[in-house]
Amino acid sequence: MARVKGGIVSRNRRKRTLKLAKGYFGSKHLLYRTAHEQVMRSLRYAYRDRKQLKREMRKLWIARINAGARLNDMSYSTLMHGLKVAGITINRKMLSEIAIHDPKGFTAICDKAKKALEK
Repeated sequence: MARVKGGIVSRNRRKRTLKLAKGYFGSKHLLYRTAHEQVMRSLRYAYRDRKQLKREMRKLWIARINAGARLNDMSYSTLMHGLKVAGITINRKMLSEIAIHDPKGFTAICDKAKKALEK
């Protein structure tokens, strides 16, 4: 049986890993073994953090809405309950943007939520 040499395939695989490791500190972008370890770890972090980014952004939106609601003498939970009772469906991302960039509009939304809770 003929001898098979896999030099080209191995070299291409290593070059691909080292290309992914470009910009890493120290030997992590120079030596294949450390570069491979770091690339694998980085890919795990990227996968995990795509999920965590969604959680972090929701927490940020809720904090912003709560701050805006407190300026209008409400808490976050009463505001959200009032919006549900009033039949106003707006997601937290847009509500936080309104709270930051349009305080008068946010105050109007809070007033509608308050009126819905009074009934």
